[in-house]
Amino acid sequence: MNGTKLPDGGVLYDESDDDDDDILPPESDGARGVAGIEWNHGLRNENGLKGADLIAEFVKHLPNAPGVYRMFNEAGDVLYVGKARSLKKRVSNYAQGRVHSNRLSKMVRETAQMEFVTTRTETEALLLEANLIKRLRPRFNVLLRDDKSFPYIMVTGDHRAPAIYKHRGARARKGDYFGPFASAGAVGRTINSLQRAFLLRTCTDSVFEARTRPCLLYQIKRCSGPCTHEISDADYAGLVKEAKDFLSGRSQNVKEAIARQMAEASEDLDFERAAVYRDRLSALSHVQSHQGINPAGVEEADVFAIHHEGGLTCIQVFFFRAGQNWGNQAYFPKADPQLTGSEVLNAFLAQFYDDKPVPRQILLSETVEEQELLTQALSEKAGHKVAIQVPQRGEKRDLVDHVLANAREAHGRKLAETASQERLLKGFAETFGLAYVPRRIEIYDNSHIMGTNAVGGMVVAGPEGFVKGQYRKFNIKSTDITPGDDFGMMREVMTRRFSRLLKEEGLPDRSAQANPEASPEDAADQAFPAWPDVILIDGGQGQMTAVKAILDELGIRDVVTAIGVAKGVDRDAGRERFFADGRSDFSLPPRDPVLYFIQRMRDEAHRFAIGSHRARRKKEMVKNPLDEISGIGPSRKRALLQHFGTAKAVSRAGINDLMAVEGISEAVAKQIYNHFHESRAN
Repeated sequence: MNGTKLPDGGVLYDESDDDDDDILPPESDGARGVAGIEWNHGLRNENGLKGADLIAEFVKHLPNAPGVYRMFNEAGDVLYVGKARSLKKRVSNYAQGRVHSNRLSKMVRETAQMEFVTTRTETEALLLEANLIKRLRPRFNVLLRDDKSFPYIMVTGDHRAPAIYKHRGARARKGDYFGPFASAGAVGRTINSLQRAFLLRTCTDSVFEARTRPCLLYQIKRCSGPCTHEISDADYAGLVKEAKDFLSGRSQNVKEAIARQMAEASEDLDFERAAVYRDRLSALSHVQSHQGINPAGVEEADVFAIHHEGGLTCIQVFFFRAGQNWGNQAYFPKADPQLTGSEVLNAFLAQFYDDKPVPRQILLSETVEEQELLTQALSEKAGHKVAIQVPQRGEKRDLVDHVLANAREAHGRKLAETASQERLLKGFAETFGLAYVPRRIEIYDNSHIMGTNAVGGMVVAGPEGFVKGQYRKFNIKSTDITPGDDFGMMREVMTRRFSRLLKEEGLPDRSAQANPEASPEDAADQAFPAWPDVILIDGGQGQMTAVKAILDELGIRDVVTAIGVAKGVDRDAGRERFFADGRSDFSLPPRDPVLYFIQRMRDEAHRFAIGSHRARRKKEMVKNPLDEISGIGPSRKRALLQHFGTAKAVSRAGINDLMAVEGISEAVAKQIYNHFHESRAN
């Protein structure tokens, strides 16, 4: 790192050659479109400056160039990521107190360090800003939450008989991808209908190669049977082309062609073949009938509408591809309540398309501040022209109004759910005499059958309901636990959970939560905590004794409140007994809302633990002995099974027989033989 001493005692340094994990290198996957980073520099805070004074020192040394800036607090946490056409002018606004909300004033006061990156253009700055916000999730930025990748339909292109699959993630396999769809359910329903319409296979390549006769899907007319050449490769390729045409927007041409074939079959008195075409037409109609609105004038577009009220923002997105409606999804980004809907939507769009393909048309419910810049940035990223419009009349305006109505409805439902959850958490705190309203509750449960495949489950609830991204499962590993020992299982789960939490997070600071004068703005600024305020244990006094012993061992008995929930008499819901420190066990009135709340959390933990146990049990049941042999991967395993038929036959084979299998050398054959004949291995 090369540093230059400044007259005021600071150091201006150039980090262009340093490896900084926070700044993405131009070649990384997450930094697409942000090549051209020239330098990253910061002023070392050797004089103890903070807030506006520190920022004013930075301004003296900043260029009039586009770029991205990051603001840090004393702990090194990123507070804010922003972009600017001119770094000097933009950052000087903070030094002069030109901020439009109390939250940003607080951000300036907490700023103890800043870093900067210059870019060649403002569009590159916009793309880099969006990328960093998604990676670093700064407290004072508009944050896109629940940003899962969308599912697609993939038609493979590297096999003589292409298959149709649901796909999510990187496009590593050669083929055609159609989407995005708003949900996996929408993809599943569409694929089911496309199977009936085009008779394409959905089996894996390994299953396809191993078939010697058609499977059940062929018998029920859901597949054309290319595996056993029930259909010629040329005819199957014709079906694949029709499917691609349909998914590419040429659905009317496909339907007309099938209708003609049906008519020809009828004229030839081949009514059985005509019935097949009839069923295919019906399946295509079923696809389109379940897609809701299908505006004729919108071929490829994403439609965004925002509703901003009561401190909560809802952005509804509808996806249209190939002239078809492929679903919708509602987002509730975290944003300063004082920001306008236009400002939130502007920040949301850049983050939304950071890792998603951009359509040729984007329709908005209202104009955004940087619409022209967004258009330019997204066009550069997509490699084709992108039009961002706010339609004022006609079919497109009607479509935006429809999406806006959906946004209002989703906003109302979310607001009601959030208010209800807050009331329940307050009631929970009052019922159990907590010093503050909990923001994170963890609920634990175990599941096993006679001690086998034992799994511990942890679910998490907070102010916005269940936080499924925080769920965890614990495969019980200890060999010292007696099968079926629930106390021992819970002891292992608690030890693993809180030992790791102490190692990774340290002890939590409860001062902000316990402060009764903390404002709602302060609460909104806090990230979802890693430490639970309360843990609910599915069990009575015995389970609680085991849990308390672990909390005492780890020295966190006063940090986490443990509550036991024992099933009532005859295991009836509504007659549960509760066990907590400092009071005798008690029950709640049968129709108490807090009781229903606790039952719902316990039932979710039970559902998750049972599901995890079943998944582990299923995996054990289908486990193949070949999986235990080092060096036997999927390819060799498949070759062995295709040659011998079963793992049992492999176990009986001699070394010479094993060497006859393609890909099995003498050394590997001996390894396999020795695995199954351990007593004779020398």
